[in-house]
Amino acid sequence: MLAIGALLVVTGVQAYQIHRLTDRLADTDRRLIAGQEDSQARLDGLEARAKTLESEVGAAFDPEVIAAAALPSVFRVRAGRFTGSAFAVGESTAGGTNLFTNFHVVEGVWDDGDREVFLERTDQRFPATIVEVDKDNDIAQLRTTGKFTGLTAAPGAVKPGQQIVVVGAPLGLEDSVTTGVVSAFRKAKGGDPAAIQFDAPINPGNSGGPVVNGERQVVGIATAKARDAEGIGLAVPIGTACEAFDIC
Repeated sequence: MLAIGALLVVTGVQAYQIHRLTDRLADTDRRLIAGQEDSQARLDGLEARAKTLESEVGAAFDPEVIAAAALPSVFRVRAGRFTGSAFAVGESTAGGTNLFTNFHVVEGVWDDGDREVFLERTDQRFPATIVEVDKDNDIAQLRTTGKFTGLTAAPGAVKPGQQIVVVGAPLGLEDSVTTGVVSAFRKAKGGDPAAIQFDAPINPGNSGGPVVNGERQVVGIATAKARDAEGIGLAVPIGTACEAFDIC
């Protein structure tokens, strides 16, 4: 009887130990599963971050790429004795291509009652017509029968610090490219129209050329350089032009 009792005690102790061991194993399994889930969540987060970084690198500001995309759409404008810049915008149609420039570039021709100007690039010359003007905002719409790729207007407003490329024909030197940043957005005030201030170098002849962002979208139309100052260029917001002329 004593032997049987001892055996029962030993059996009970072993059963208790097995029960505790089973609990420990189950707890270990739960920890392993939780650790695996946490590791997977971290891995998923790292993969998402990697994709974001790849996207950001792919969209990095590259003036060479931006200029290559914009240059085929930009022309030197010859309006009587004056020259400036213009760029194709929107989609070309069977009737030709629409372009933007500054009103002051074509003002002499317009005031004389004439409507014909010329678009020039290297040894090519294309006649264009002044369709409509917005004197208050210094914008003019041109149209040519030639078909050219139009630049896309940026859908949103610019932000200070945004990098930009300005393309045009300063002093008649066509296909010129400069880079800089948006310094500020000047809202309309006291009768003055809204304007984009930027620090990319511009000169007479740049007027009417596009100011392009890193996504190869036009944010403005270069219009003036501040006198007796460096690094202060002004542009008409592309939204102003698109609202005035339904060609964007």
